[in-house]
Amino acid sequence: MKRVLLLLAPVLWLAQAAMAEDAGLPQAQIATSLGTITIALDRARAPATVDNFVRYAKGGHFDGTAVYRVVPGFVIQAGSIKADGSAKETYLRPIPLESANGLKNVRGSVAMARSDEPASATAEFFINLANNGAGLDPKPGAAPNTTGYAVFGHVTQGMDVVDKIAAIKLGGGKGPFPDAAPKTPVVIVKVTVSETP
Repeated sequence: MKRVLLLLAPVLWLAQAAMAEDAGLPQAQIATSLGTITIALDRARAPATVDNFVRYAKGGHFDGTAVYRVVPGFVIQAGSIKADGSAKETYLRPIPLESANGLKNVRGSVAMARSDEPASATAEFFINLANNGAGLDPKPGAAPNTTGYAVFGHVTQGMDVVDKIAAIKLGGGKGPFPDAAPKTPVVIVKVTVSETP
């Protein structure tokens, strides 16, 4: 029994250390029709990206939108597309790419989607379902913040909800990725941000 407790001690210490680290970060609660996902926002490493996300969240932009792209084993994506496939208009300027911040596209990380132009992200974000660094992290040797996708947070609670969304039947036929759209819409009811004191 003592041996089991000794083996568990480092695991518990690491979990407590991670929780203490997360406690100093702003939190965003994404309430969906399948449950709530909580993410810690790393403003120290991705300040422009986090500020952009927070402004859209506090402005109600994400409320009433849907998870419009699901690629099992890869990502789920949301931001500006409503359940009927129509788009909400973004109203903030595209942000600079912050992919050279040391954060990796691992399972549970949250990153900004963008077009081919590095500084083109607006309100579209995705949650990694797997360790996708090989394809989504900055390319080795490239100039900083010219390649890759900027990670700005990670899921702290509700990864089971993320996996539930990832397992939903696809082929909804709406939005920019009709084949990857859920047949039954997964609606983002509200995104609430709690700032640290």
